[in-house]
Parts: sequence; structure tokens; C-alpha cells
Amino acid sequence: MKDILTYKGFIGSVHYGAVDEVFHGRIEGVNDLVTFEGKSVQELKKAFTGAVEDYILLCKEAGKEPLKSCKGSFNVRIPPDLHMKALEKATTKGISLNHFIKRAIEKELT
Repeated sequence: MKDILTYKGFIGSVHYGAVDEVFHGRIEGVNDLVTFEGKSVQELKKAFTGAVEDYILLCKEAGKEPLKSCKGSFNVRIPPDLHMKALEKATTKGISLNHFIKRAIEKELT
């Protein structure tokens, strides 16, 4: 599991910088670069929630949605041999590659 924080439906990725001895992160799944940092876990959590609250307010003032929209299509880069195996498996099941991948993602998320 990756080091993450969650607050109000936002996910923050968390990293530790050994050189400057500080925790830092960014809010994932937004159209802007929003970062936060702290010297302790408590500071990091406070900075994250503050960053989320500030970002929500800024988006409201700008009249835009804070979270990225998902349109239902995306590119996935996989090795050609894995692509071929997936295509073969989908074909033998009598379904499209898209449907096969959708099922695989659904299975992983349950």
C-alpha cells in the first residue's frame, strides 16, 4: 500500500525527504499542482487538510470543479505480449478487449 492521506474525498500522496528531513506530498486527482509539507506526521496531516480546504475554496471562487472528471476512457501502456494475451483471452471468452479490461478492473476493485 502506498503512503496516502484522505480527507473529504481527496487523496494526498506522501513522501519523506531525507535530505531536508521533511514530509511532503501533493493532492492527487486534481487539475492543479497542490502540495503540502510538515516536519512531523501531525504537521503533515494538518497541512494536508489545510491544502484541501484552501483548494476547495479557490475552486469555488474560480467556478470550477476541484476533482478531475473521469470521462470513461484512458490509455494504458502495457508490454505487447501482455496486450496479445489479453486480446486472445477476450476473444476466447467472446467479448471485446474493452469489456475484458473493464471486468479485470472491476475484479481488482472488489
